[in-house]
Amino acid sequence: MKKLMTLLALSVALSGCVSSRTDTLKPQQLVDQRFVLTTVNGQAVHTTTGAPEISFDKDLRVAGKMCNRFMGQGKLSDGTLTVKHMGMTMMMCVEPQLNELDHTINTMLTDGAQIDLTGDQLTLATSSQTLIYTRAAKAQ
Repeated sequence: MKKLMTLLALSVALSGCVSSRTDTLKPQQLVDQRFVLTTVNGQAVHTTTGAPEISFDKDLRVAGKMCNRFMGQGKLSDGTLTVKHMGMTMMMCVEPQLNELDHTINTMLTDGAQIDLTGDQLTLATSSQTLIYTRAAKAQ
C-alpha cells in the first residue's frame, strides 16, 4: 500500500510537469496585422530593396514579400501556421539573401511553421529556421 501511495504521489507530481498549451496563438490576434522581418536565425536582415514583410487579413489569408511576393490561405492549428497552396511571383532578385529567403518562407509555410506572437514580435520557426518579425502597422 505504501508503494502504491508513493507511485500515486509521483504520478501526480510528474503530471504537473506535462501541460497542454492553452496559450497558443488565435487567428483573430493576427487579423489586419503587418510585420517586418528583422532577423533570420539570429542574424539581422539588411536589404536595399525594401524590408521583407508578412501580413494577415480577417480570413487568415497570408501575404507578403521577401524578394518575390507570396500569398495563400493560412491555417492555424496547435501553434502551427500552414499555407498549403501558396502562390509566389518568380523573379530573380539582385540580393542573394532575398533569393534564399524566398525559398525559406515558401518551405516554412508550405510544410508548417511554429508561430508565436509576443508583444510586437512575431516568430516563425522550424527545426532549421527562425524568422523574427516586428509589428509594423495595420495591413491595408
